[in-house]
Amino acid sequence: MRKRPEFSRNIYDPRNIQQVMSILEKQFNYTERTTLNRMRQDENKDPFKILISCLLSLRSRDETTEKISNHLFQIADTPEKILSIQLTKLEGIIYSTGHYHKKALTLQSVSQELINRFKSQVPNTKEDLISIKGIGPKTANIVLNFAFNQPTLPIDTHCHRIPNRLGWLRTRTPEQTEKVLEKILPKQYWFEFNGIFVLFGRTICTPISPKCSQCLISRYCQKIGVEKYR
Repeated sequence: MRKRPEFSRNIYDPRNIQQVMSILEKQFNYTERTTLNRMRQDENKDPFKILISCLLSLRSRDETTEKISNHLFQIADTPEKILSIQLTKLEGIIYSTGHYHKKALTLQSVSQELINRFKSQVPNTKEDLISIKGIGPKTANIVLNFAFNQPTLPIDTHCHRIPNRLGWLRTRTPEQTEKVLEKILPKQYWFEFNGIFVLFGRTICTPISPKCSQCLISRYCQKIGVEKYR
């Protein structure tokens, strides 16, 4: 374990984005990415399934999200079918994803709104999506990007932490990170960004003691906020 030496310069440098993204694109391909990122590659992708899988993925391991989502969709793959399941039974189906009671209520509430307000169809605008209780900006961006092929930037903890660590920006919240990245990240990478950085953050650029010795972009990284690394 090595401690990061003091870094005294005031760094805010997004100039290496092209190099970093090019390297990471080659390192993390779609077959290795998360369930949601792979779902967007399906020619017959279903916006409702992507939305529901995203809601189930909160604080859940990706392997669990994929397994439970597939099981649920064998039983219910439309808003009407979700509502036809008794709450306690739905809780049992999604139990392994964690926070199952709250998630089950959200699935039913979202399904009811889709039926009442959008004729059972998942809307394709951010304004409409975030108007549905239980759908926040990150979920809305995932649905727009993965289901409707719209260039958006879904920002989770990895997508927020790593650009700050690299020195591309200095932000306090994922919402702030999204706004800055919209200005500095070329749109050609918007579809790739979430999938790449989530997997990169889980395997190499971890929150604590990142594996800098194994990192192919270490030479571009300012290691902002990193105290120890491997």
